[in-house]
Amino acid sequence: MAEASLPANDKYQLITRNLQEVIGDERLRKILSERDLRVYWGTATTGRPHIGYFVPMTKIADFLHAGCEVTILFADLHAFLDNMKAPWELLGHRTAYYEHIIKSMLKSIGVPLEKLRFVRGTDFQLSREYTLDVYRLSSVVTEHDAKKAGAEVVKQVSSPFLSGLLYPGLQALDEEYLKVDAQFGGVDQRKIFTFAEENLPSLGYVKRIHLMNPMVPGLSGEKMSASIEDSKIDLLDTPEQIKKKLKKAFCEPGNIENNGVLAFCKSVIFPLLKDESLVLPRSAEYGGPMTFNNYAQLEEGFLKQEVHPGDLKNGVGIYLNRLLDPIRKEFEPDNMQQIILNAYPPPVPIQQKKKKPSGQKGQRPATTNVSELAQNIDEHLTIENGASSKPTAGNEKLHSTINQNDKV
Repeated sequence: MAEASLPANDKYQLITRNLQEVIGDERLRKILSERDLRVYWGTATTGRPHIGYFVPMTKIADFLHAGCEVTILFADLHAFLDNMKAPWELLGHRTAYYEHIIKSMLKSIGVPLEKLRFVRGTDFQLSREYTLDVYRLSSVVTEHDAKKAGAEVVKQVSSPFLSGLLYPGLQALDEEYLKVDAQFGGVDQRKIFTFAEENLPSLGYVKRIHLMNPMVPGLSGEKMSASIEDSKIDLLDTPEQIKKKLKKAFCEPGNIENNGVLAFCKSVIFPLLKDESLVLPRSAEYGGPMTFNNYAQLEEGFLKQEVHPGDLKNGVGIYLNRLLDPIRKEFEPDNMQQIILNAYPPPVPIQQKKKKPSGQKGQRPATTNVSELAQNIDEHLTIENGASSKPTAGNEKLHSTINQNDKV
Protein backbone atom coordinates (compact mmCIF):
# COMPACT_ATOMS: atom_id res chain seq x y z
CA MET A 1 0.00 0.00 0.00
CA ALA A 2 0.97 3.64 -0.29
CA GLU A 3 2.77 5.43 2.48
CA ALA A 4 -0.07 6.64 4.73
CA SER A 5 1.52 10.05 5.28
CA LEU A 6 2.08 10.84 1.59
CA PRO A 7 0.06 13.99 0.74
CA ALA A 8 -1.89 14.20 -2.53
CA ASN A 9 0.54 16.72 -3.99
CA ASP A 10 3.52 14.43 -3.29
CA LYS A 11 1.68 11.59 -5.02
CA TYR A 12 1.05 13.88 -7.99
CA GLN A 13 4.76 14.77 -8.21
CA LEU A 14 5.77 11.09 -8.16
CA ILE A 15 3.20 10.12 -10.79
CA THR A 16 4.12 12.93 -13.19
CA ARG A 17 7.89 13.22 -12.76
CA ASN A 18 9.89 12.69 -15.97
CA LEU A 19 6.68 12.44 -18.04
CA GLN A 20 6.55 14.36 -21.30
CA GLU A 21 2.81 15.05 -21.21
CA VAL A 22 -0.33 14.54 -19.15
CA ILE A 23 -3.80 14.74 -20.72
CA GLY A 24 -6.40 15.28 -18.02
CA ASP A 25 -4.27 17.00 -15.38
CA GLU A 26 -7.25 18.47 -13.52
CA ARG A 27 -8.97 15.08 -13.37
CA LEU A 28 -5.74 13.56 -12.02
CA ARG A 29 -5.48 16.12 -9.23
CA LYS A 30 -9.16 15.68 -8.33
CA ILE A 31 -8.89 11.89 -8.05
CA LEU A 32 -5.72 12.12 -5.93
CA SER A 33 -7.49 14.48 -3.54
CA GLU A 34 -10.12 11.77 -2.98
CA ARG A 35 -8.40 8.39 -3.40
CA ASP A 36 -5.53 6.49 -5.03
CA LEU A 37 -5.27 6.39 -8.83
CA ARG A 38 -6.02 3.25 -10.87
CA VAL A 39 -3.68 3.07 -13.87
CA TYR A 40 -2.70 0.51 -16.49
CA TRP A 41 0.20 -0.05 -18.85
CA GLY A 42 -0.12 -2.44 -21.77
CA THR A 43 2.43 -4.11 -24.02
CA ALA A 44 1.72 -6.00 -27.23
CA THR A 45 3.47 -9.37 -27.10
CA THR A 46 5.45 -9.08 -30.34
CA GLY A 47 9.26 -8.76 -30.59
CA ARG A 48 11.61 -9.52 -27.71
CA PRO A 49 11.60 -6.82 -25.01
CA HIS A 50 14.81 -4.77 -24.77
CA ILE A 51 16.40 -2.41 -22.23
CA GLY A 52 14.05 0.37 -23.38
CA TYR A 53 11.36 -1.45 -21.38
CA PHE A 54 13.12 -0.33 -18.22
CA VAL A 55 11.73 3.16 -18.92
CA PRO A 56 8.07 2.20 -18.29
CA MET A 57 9.13 -0.23 -15.53
CA THR A 58 10.81 2.66 -13.69
CA LYS A 59 7.62 4.72 -13.97
CA ILE A 60 5.56 1.79 -12.71
CA ALA A 61 7.76 1.81 -9.62
CA ASP A 62 6.89 5.52 -9.20
CA PHE A 63 3.18 4.73 -9.51
CA LEU A 64 3.40 2.10 -6.80
CA HIS A 65 5.29 4.43 -4.47
CA ALA A 66 2.50 6.96 -5.05
CA GLY A 67 -0.07 4.39 -3.94
CA CYS A 68 -1.55 3.70 -7.38
CA GLU A 69 -3.40 0.48 -8.19
CA VAL A 70 -1.42 -0.74 -11.20
CA THR A 71 -2.50 -3.21 -13.88
CA ILE A 72 -0.12 -4.60 -16.51
CA LEU A 73 -1.84 -5.82 -19.66
CA PHE A 74 -0.22 -8.42 -21.90
CA ALA A 75 -1.95 -7.36 -25.12
CA ASP A 76 -1.77 -10.68 -26.95
CA LEU A 77 -4.68 -10.04 -29.31
CA HIS A 78 -3.20 -6.65 -30.24
CA ALA A 79 0.03 -8.41 -31.17
CA PHE A 80 -1.79 -10.34 -33.86
CA LEU A 81 -3.88 -7.39 -35.07
CA ASP A 82 -0.74 -5.29 -35.69
CA ASN A 83 -0.01 -6.68 -39.15
CA MET A 84 0.41 -10.17 -37.65
CA LYS A 85 3.61 -9.30 -35.77
CA ALA A 86 2.79 -12.33 -33.60
CA PRO A 87 1.40 -15.24 -35.68
CA TRP A 88 -1.54 -17.26 -34.29
CA GLU A 89 0.59 -20.31 -33.58
CA LEU A 90 3.11 -18.29 -31.53
CA LEU A 91 0.64 -16.09 -29.66
CA GLY A 92 0.48 -18.17 -26.47
CA HIS A 93 4.25 -18.78 -26.42
CA ARG A 94 5.04 -15.07 -26.88
CA THR A 95 2.67 -14.12 -24.05
CA ALA A 96 4.30 -16.68 -21.76
CA TYR A 97 7.74 -15.20 -22.54
CA TYR A 98 6.54 -11.65 -21.94
CA GLU A 99 4.99 -12.66 -18.63
CA HIS A 100 8.28 -14.12 -17.39
CA ILE A 101 10.60 -11.40 -18.72
CA ILE A 102 8.47 -8.45 -17.53
CA LYS A 103 8.13 -9.94 -14.06
CA SER A 104 11.88 -10.61 -13.99
CA MET A 105 12.57 -6.97 -14.95
CA LEU A 106 10.30 -5.67 -12.21
CA LYS A 107 12.00 -7.88 -9.62
CA SER A 108 15.44 -6.67 -10.77
CA ILE A 109 14.50 -3.07 -9.89
CA GLY A 110 12.88 -4.01 -6.60
CA VAL A 111 9.19 -3.82 -7.54
CA PRO A 112 7.09 -6.24 -5.44
CA LEU A 113 4.93 -8.30 -7.82
CA GLU A 114 2.20 -8.81 -5.22
CA LYS A 115 1.30 -5.13 -5.59
CA LEU A 116 0.51 -5.54 -9.29
CA ARG A 117 -2.34 -7.06 -11.27
CA PHE A 118 -1.41 -8.94 -14.46
CA VAL A 119 -4.05 -9.47 -17.16
CA ARG A 120 -4.08 -10.98 -20.67
CA GLY A 121 -6.06 -9.22 -23.37
CA THR A 122 -7.78 -12.45 -24.40
CA ASP A 123 -9.10 -12.82 -20.84
CA PHE A 124 -11.76 -10.22 -21.64
CA GLN A 125 -11.43 -9.09 -25.27
CA LEU A 126 -13.19 -12.22 -26.60
CA SER A 127 -16.25 -11.77 -24.39
CA ARG A 128 -19.69 -11.08 -25.86
CA GLU A 129 -19.96 -7.68 -24.20
CA TYR A 130 -16.52 -6.50 -25.37
CA THR A 131 -17.17 -7.74 -28.91
CA LEU A 132 -20.46 -5.84 -29.09
CA ASP A 133 -18.64 -2.69 -28.01
CA VAL A 134 -16.11 -3.21 -30.80
CA TYR A 135 -19.04 -3.24 -33.25
CA ARG A 136 -20.61 -0.19 -31.61
CA LEU A 137 -17.33 1.71 -31.81
CA SER A 138 -16.79 0.71 -35.45
CA SER A 139 -20.14 2.30 -36.29
CA VAL A 140 -18.98 5.77 -35.18
CA VAL A 141 -15.30 5.72 -36.25
CA THR A 142 -14.21 6.40 -39.82
CA GLU A 143 -11.46 4.51 -41.63
CA HIS A 144 -9.48 7.76 -41.79
CA ASP A 145 -9.65 8.33 -38.02
CA ALA A 146 -8.74 4.73 -37.20
CA LYS A 147 -5.73 4.79 -39.51
CA LYS A 148 -4.61 8.18 -38.18
CA ALA A 149 -4.89 6.99 -34.56
CA GLY A 150 -2.60 4.03 -35.17
CA ALA A 151 -0.11 5.84 -37.40
CA GLU A 152 2.70 5.93 -34.81
CA VAL A 153 2.11 2.48 -33.34
CA VAL A 154 0.59 0.11 -35.89
CA LYS A 155 2.90 -1.00 -38.69
CA GLN A 156 2.09 1.11 -41.74
CA VAL A 157 1.84 -0.57 -45.14
CA SER A 158 0.49 0.58 -48.49
CA SER A 159 -2.49 -1.77 -48.34
CA PRO A 160 -3.30 -2.22 -44.62
CA PHE A 161 -5.30 -5.11 -43.20
CA LEU A 162 -8.58 -4.34 -41.48
CA SER A 163 -7.07 -5.78 -38.29
CA GLY A 164 -4.71 -2.82 -37.98
CA LEU A 165 -7.65 -0.43 -38.15
CA LEU A 166 -9.30 -2.25 -35.22
CA TYR A 167 -6.20 -1.86 -33.03
CA PRO A 168 -6.82 1.71 -31.72
CA GLY A 169 -10.45 0.92 -30.91
CA LEU A 170 -9.53 -2.09 -28.83
CA GLN A 171 -6.90 -0.10 -26.93
CA ALA A 172 -9.50 2.56 -26.18
CA LEU A 173 -12.03 -0.01 -24.94
CA ASP A 174 -9.40 -1.59 -22.69
CA GLU A 175 -9.56 1.52 -20.50
CA GLU A 176 -13.22 0.83 -19.75
CA TYR A 177 -12.97 -2.93 -19.34
CA LEU A 178 -9.94 -2.75 -17.05
CA LYS A 179 -11.84 -0.21 -14.91
CA VAL A 180 -8.95 2.25 -14.64
CA ASP A 181 -8.72 6.03 -14.26
CA ALA A 182 -5.64 6.39 -16.45
CA GLN A 183 -3.60 4.75 -19.17
CA PHE A 184 0.19 5.06 -19.24
CA GLY A 185 2.38 4.76 -22.34
CA GLY A 186 4.99 6.40 -24.54
CA VAL A 187 4.30 9.68 -26.29
CA ASP A 188 4.14 7.69 -29.53
CA GLN A 189 0.74 6.51 -28.24
CA ARG A 190 -0.65 10.06 -28.15
CA LYS A 191 -2.88 9.68 -31.22
CA ILE A 192 -4.47 6.54 -29.78
CA PHE A 193 -4.96 8.31 -26.45
CA THR A 194 -6.72 11.28 -28.06
CA PHE A 195 -8.75 8.81 -30.16
CA ALA A 196 -9.95 7.21 -26.91
CA GLU A 197 -10.79 10.63 -25.41
CA GLU A 198 -12.84 11.56 -28.46
CA ASN A 199 -14.70 8.27 -28.94
CA LEU A 200 -15.31 6.55 -25.58
CA PRO A 201 -17.95 9.14 -24.57
CA SER A 202 -19.96 8.21 -27.69
CA LEU A 203 -20.45 4.77 -26.09
CA GLY A 204 -21.42 6.30 -22.76
CA TYR A 205 -18.00 5.80 -21.13
CA VAL A 206 -15.98 8.50 -19.36
CA LYS A 207 -12.74 10.00 -20.61
CA ARG A 208 -9.60 8.64 -19.00
CA ILE A 209 -6.38 10.38 -17.97
CA HIS A 210 -3.36 9.74 -20.21
CA LEU A 211 0.20 9.75 -18.90
CA MET A 212 2.99 9.82 -21.50
CA ASN A 213 6.68 9.03 -21.20
CA PRO A 214 9.18 10.63 -23.60
CA MET A 215 10.57 8.31 -26.27
CA VAL A 216 14.09 7.20 -25.40
CA PRO A 217 16.47 7.12 -28.40
CA GLY A 218 18.03 3.81 -29.31
CA LEU A 219 21.74 3.14 -29.63
CA SER A 220 21.68 4.43 -33.19
CA GLY A 221 20.20 7.76 -32.12
CA GLU A 222 16.71 6.93 -33.42
CA LYS A 223 13.76 5.17 -31.78
CA MET A 224 14.70 2.02 -29.89
CA SER A 225 12.90 -0.82 -31.64
CA ALA A 226 12.77 -4.59 -31.22
CA SER A 227 12.82 -4.91 -35.01
CA ILE A 228 16.01 -2.84 -35.49
CA GLU A 229 18.90 -4.88 -34.11
CA ASP A 230 21.48 -2.09 -33.94
CA SER A 231 19.12 0.19 -31.99
CA LYS A 232 18.67 -2.01 -28.94
CA ILE A 233 20.23 -4.18 -26.25
CA ASP A 234 18.28 -7.36 -25.52
CA LEU A 235 17.49 -8.11 -21.89
CA LEU A 236 19.36 -11.42 -22.19
CA ASP A 237 22.43 -10.11 -24.03
CA THR A 238 25.75 -11.17 -22.46
CA PRO A 239 28.17 -8.59 -20.97
CA GLU A 240 30.36 -9.06 -24.05
CA GLN A 241 27.46 -8.35 -26.39
CA ILE A 242 26.48 -5.28 -24.37
CA LYS A 243 30.02 -3.92 -24.47
CA LYS A 244 30.16 -4.42 -28.24
CA LYS A 245 26.82 -2.71 -28.83
CA LEU A 246 27.61 0.21 -26.52
CA LYS A 247 30.92 0.71 -28.28
CA LYS A 248 29.07 1.25 -31.57
CA ALA A 249 26.33 3.42 -30.01
CA PHE A 250 25.88 7.00 -31.21
CA CYS A 251 27.41 9.22 -28.51
CA GLU A 252 29.02 12.24 -30.16
CA PRO A 253 31.22 14.35 -27.81
CA GLY A 254 29.24 17.30 -26.44
CA ASN A 255 26.04 16.32 -28.27
CA ILE A 256 23.10 15.66 -25.93
CA GLU A 257 20.49 15.35 -28.71
CA ASN A 258 19.31 11.88 -29.74
CA ASN A 259 21.89 10.39 -27.40
CA GLY A 260 20.48 7.04 -26.31
CA VAL A 261 23.23 6.43 -23.74
CA LEU A 262 22.54 9.72 -21.94
CA ALA A 263 18.77 9.23 -22.24
CA PHE A 264 19.05 5.85 -20.52
CA CYS A 265 20.90 7.53 -17.65
CA LYS A 266 18.14 10.11 -17.29
CA SER A 267 15.13 7.81 -17.58
CA VAL A 268 16.38 4.66 -15.86
CA ILE A 269 19.71 4.79 -14.04
CA PHE A 270 19.28 7.96 -11.98
CA PRO A 271 15.66 7.24 -10.90
CA LEU A 272 16.77 3.78 -9.73
CA LEU A 273 19.94 4.98 -7.96
CA LYS A 274 17.87 6.88 -5.37
CA ASP A 275 20.47 8.01 -2.80
CA GLU A 276 23.41 6.47 -4.67
CA SER A 277 25.62 8.52 -7.00
CA LEU A 278 26.57 7.55 -10.54
CA VAL A 279 30.27 6.74 -10.78
CA LEU A 280 31.96 6.63 -14.18
CA PRO A 281 35.27 4.77 -14.28
CA ARG A 282 38.21 6.74 -15.65
CA SER A 283 41.93 6.05 -15.58
CA ALA A 284 44.10 7.93 -13.10
CA GLU A 285 45.95 9.41 -16.06
CA TYR A 286 42.84 11.47 -16.86
CA GLY A 287 41.84 12.30 -13.29
CA GLY A 288 40.31 9.09 -11.96
CA PRO A 289 36.62 8.15 -11.55
CA MET A 290 33.95 10.83 -11.97
CA THR A 291 30.94 11.05 -9.61
CA PHE A 292 27.53 12.59 -10.40
CA ASN A 293 24.75 13.10 -7.88
CA ASN A 294 22.03 13.79 -10.46
CA TYR A 295 21.39 13.75 -14.20
CA ALA A 296 21.72 17.53 -14.60
CA GLN A 297 25.35 17.32 -13.47
CA LEU A 298 26.08 14.51 -15.92
CA GLU A 299 24.44 16.30 -18.84
CA GLU A 300 26.31 19.52 -18.10
CA GLY A 301 29.62 17.65 -17.87
CA PHE A 302 28.97 15.87 -21.17
CA LEU A 303 27.88 19.09 -22.88
CA LYS A 304 31.13 20.77 -21.80
CA GLN A 305 33.02 17.67 -22.99
CA GLU A 306 34.35 17.03 -19.48
CA VAL A 307 32.87 13.52 -19.80
CA HIS A 308 34.32 11.40 -22.58
CA PRO A 309 31.84 9.19 -24.51
CA GLY A 310 34.01 6.13 -23.82
CA ASP A 311 33.90 6.73 -20.06
CA LEU A 312 30.12 7.26 -20.19
CA LYS A 313 29.58 4.03 -22.13
CA ASN A 314 31.80 2.04 -19.75
CA GLY A 315 29.89 3.38 -16.75
CA VAL A 316 26.49 2.70 -18.27
CA GLY A 317 27.65 -0.83 -19.10
CA ILE A 318 28.46 -1.47 -15.44
CA TYR A 319 25.04 -0.32 -14.20
CA LEU A 320 23.24 -2.04 -17.06
CA ASN A 321 24.83 -5.39 -16.24
CA ARG A 322 23.86 -4.88 -12.61
CA LEU A 323 20.22 -4.65 -13.76
CA LEU A 324 20.44 -7.54 -16.21
CA ASP A 325 22.43 -10.06 -14.13
CA PRO A 326 19.40 -11.36 -12.16
CA ILE A 327 17.31 -11.53 -15.35
CA ARG A 328 19.96 -13.54 -17.21
CA LYS A 329 20.31 -15.86 -14.22
CA GLU A 330 16.57 -16.48 -14.07
CA PHE A 331 16.56 -17.54 -17.73
CA GLU A 332 19.49 -19.96 -17.45
CA PRO A 333 17.49 -23.17 -16.63
CA ASP A 334 16.53 -25.44 -19.50
CA ASN A 335 12.80 -24.87 -19.04
CA MET A 336 13.28 -21.12 -19.39
CA GLN A 337 15.44 -21.60 -22.47
CA GLN A 338 12.62 -23.67 -23.94
CA ILE A 339 10.17 -20.80 -23.33
CA ILE A 340 12.47 -18.51 -25.36
CA LEU A 341 12.79 -21.07 -28.16
CA ASN A 342 9.03 -21.63 -28.30
CA ALA A 343 8.32 -17.91 -28.47
CA TYR A 344 11.05 -17.02 -30.96
CA PRO A 345 11.98 -20.12 -32.96
CA PRO A 346 14.88 -19.88 -35.42
CA PRO A 347 13.79 -18.69 -38.86
CA VAL A 348 12.94 -21.45 -41.30
CA PRO A 349 15.20 -21.45 -44.39
CA ILE A 350 13.39 -20.04 -47.40
CA GLN A 351 12.74 -22.72 -49.98
CA GLN A 352 12.42 -21.95 -53.64
CA LYS A 353 8.79 -22.01 -54.69
CA LYS A 354 7.73 -24.81 -56.96
CA LYS A 355 5.89 -23.88 -60.09
CA LYS A 356 2.22 -24.79 -60.05
CA PRO A 357 1.02 -27.26 -62.67
CA SER A 358 -0.70 -25.56 -65.54
CA GLY A 359 -4.30 -24.67 -64.76
CA GLN A 360 -4.03 -25.11 -60.93
CA LYS A 361 -5.62 -22.24 -59.06
CA GLY A 362 -4.24 -20.69 -55.87
CA GLN A 363 -5.92 -21.52 -52.58
CA ARG A 364 -6.94 -19.23 -49.77
CA PRO A 365 -4.73 -19.35 -46.67
CA ALA A 366 -6.09 -21.23 -43.70
CA THR A 367 -7.99 -19.13 -41.18
CA THR A 368 -8.21 -19.37 -37.43
CA ASN A 369 -11.44 -18.87 -35.54
CA VAL A 370 -11.95 -17.47 -32.03
CA SER A 371 -12.29 -20.89 -30.37
CA GLU A 372 -8.96 -22.01 -31.86
CA LEU A 373 -7.31 -18.82 -30.60
CA ALA A 374 -8.61 -19.33 -27.08
CA GLN A 375 -7.56 -22.99 -27.11
CA ASN A 376 -4.10 -22.09 -28.42
CA ILE A 377 -3.54 -19.54 -25.66
CA ASP A 378 -4.87 -21.79 -22.89
CA GLU A 379 -2.55 -24.59 -24.01
CA HIS A 380 0.64 -22.56 -24.17
CA LEU A 381 0.48 -19.73 -21.62
CA THR A 382 2.32 -20.34 -18.35
CA ILE A 383 0.17 -19.26 -15.41
CA GLU A 384 1.77 -18.42 -12.07
CA ASN A 385 0.41 -18.35 -8.51
CA GLY A 386 -2.25 -20.92 -9.33
CA ALA A 387 -4.57 -18.49 -11.14
CA SER A 388 -6.89 -19.98 -13.75
CA SER A 389 -6.48 -19.01 -17.37
CA LYS A 390 -10.10 -19.80 -18.19
CA PRO A 391 -13.06 -17.44 -17.67
CA THR A 392 -15.25 -18.15 -14.66
CA ALA A 393 -19.01 -17.83 -14.56
CA GLY A 394 -20.45 -14.65 -13.12
CA ASN A 395 -17.78 -12.24 -14.24
CA GLU A 396 -19.22 -9.77 -16.73
CA LYS A 397 -16.25 -7.87 -18.15
CA LEU A 398 -12.93 -9.03 -16.74
CA HIS A 399 -13.02 -12.82 -16.59
CA SER A 400 -9.63 -13.75 -15.16
CA THR A 401 -6.19 -12.48 -14.37
CA ILE A 402 -2.74 -13.98 -14.35
CA ASN A 403 -2.07 -12.68 -10.87
CA GLN A 404 -5.10 -12.44 -8.63
CA ASN A 405 -3.54 -9.87 -6.30
CA ASP A 406 -5.53 -7.01 -7.76
CA LYS A 407 -4.86 -4.54 -4.97
CA VAL A 408 -1.77 -2.35 -4.65
